[in-house]
Amino acid sequence: MSYWFDHESQKILKKLITSKRRTWLVTGVAGFIGSNIAESLLHLGQKVIGFDNFSTGHPRNIEDIVAKTAAADGAFTFLEGDIRDRDACADIMDGVEIVLHQAALGSVPRSIEDPRTSHDVNVTGFINILDEARRRNVENFVYAASSSTYGDEPNLPKIEERIGRPLSPYAGTKLFDEIYAEIFSRTYGFGSIGLRYFNVFGPRQDPNGAYAAVIPKWTDRIIANKPVTINGDGLTSRDFCFIDNAVQANLRAGIAQNKKQSEVFNVAVGEQTSLNELFALIKERLALHQCYYDKDAMYAEFRRGDVRHSLASIDRAAALLGYHPTHTIGEGIGVAIPWYLAQTVKA
Repeated sequence: MSYWFDHESQKILKKLITSKRRTWLVTGVAGFIGSNIAESLLHLGQKVIGFDNFSTGHPRNIEDIVAKTAAADGAFTFLEGDIRDRDACADIMDGVEIVLHQAALGSVPRSIEDPRTSHDVNVTGFINILDEARRRNVENFVYAASSSTYGDEPNLPKIEERIGRPLSPYAGTKLFDEIYAEIFSRTYGFGSIGLRYFNVFGPRQDPNGAYAAVIPKWTDRIIANKPVTINGDGLTSRDFCFIDNAVQANLRAGIAQNKKQSEVFNVAVGEQTSLNELFALIKERLALHQCYYDKDAMYAEFRRGDVRHSLASIDRAAALLGYHPTHTIGEGIGVAIPWYLAQTVKA
């Protein structure tokens, strides 16, 4: 991982975080985004309580956090449990000052196949964590929202105030989360910040499984010299966001002055990349590591529930959170590929 706080533009944020040792709860800590957040917090001298049930996260990510931070002198505590368990949510909140809620069941196709489980985890689990945080009066509550909330809204770039109708059960669950966050703000005066992630990628993102994200999945297949399939004609576009950018946004939101209001922010780069361009970029960057791929991509049907184009405006996050991405897609893939290659060697 390339630590975002090594960048000159983020040194003020580093000082703000390290000026006080806080206790942060990171749900979904064994997952891709949660584990990267926890590792950064520990490097910044913070106390972290991690919570996960390993439904999509991996024990190896917890082991990696401990190995890279030497458990930060006892500053990291891991508790295994499920956010659908209200008692477990109450048990993990003792002494917590800031909640970064990353636990969720992702994937549009998975939600289409099993909408009930997606709802149970993403909505019921969300309310359990949100309500317990409210009862404990935590300092800040930040949660992983999603760009899927924009649904069939056709205008680009996507701005926070303008959304359409959800195109999948997964998108519906993330919209419900935003609605409940707003209700808690109006009803209880308990504020929160939702971060609408746009296609986050980077180290620790699992390339395996039916619901793997596109960048790790394609990278893994190219390394193994296996065929790559693009859903649709390849002109579908996304705003791909490197993990360091998502970590930065979470930490900025975690120390923001936002006690009463419910707000949402796009977390992206503000650049549009087609799937055809992405495929070419991954091949090009792998070739720099003597990993050559001479196959053309294969094309399949457009995937149900997917949007055609996605591009974010990050003006609001820049103005109100001070968020400034440190990595473009090309820079992020340049950092991520050595990690993927190393995992291939280990396997």
